[in-house]
Amino acid sequence: MDFNEYQKRASEFDLYEKTDDLKSPAFLEKVLGLVGEAGETADKIKKLLRDQDGQASPEDKAAIKKELGDVLWYIANVARYLDVDLDDVATTNLEKLSSRKTRQKLHGSGDDR
Repeated sequence: MDFNEYQKRASEFDLYEKTDDLKSPAFLEKVLGLVGEAGETADKIKKLLRDQDGQASPEDKAAIKKELGDVLWYIANVARYLDVDLDDVATTNLEKLSSRKTRQKLHGSGDDR
């Protein structure tokens, strides 16, 4: 499955009608959901570090995989509300990282390094 196919199929589970209004509850729910799911992912990993010395069981990995799927769903839908193809998001990101690697700028901070 490619990213655009995933994005299209993921939209079937959106409880709201897509809107171009970025102040709408529909869009804000996606952004807040993305942050929440990313936090849940981080929390599961934090507990692995704290409670299991960073060792993940198959069950831990399966639980984290589910959270990552939720993160992906929200990313796909935030992009959809912005009329951005998820394939384009992925391609643009890889091009940015490739440029940084070529210029030896993978470390550091700042969007345009």
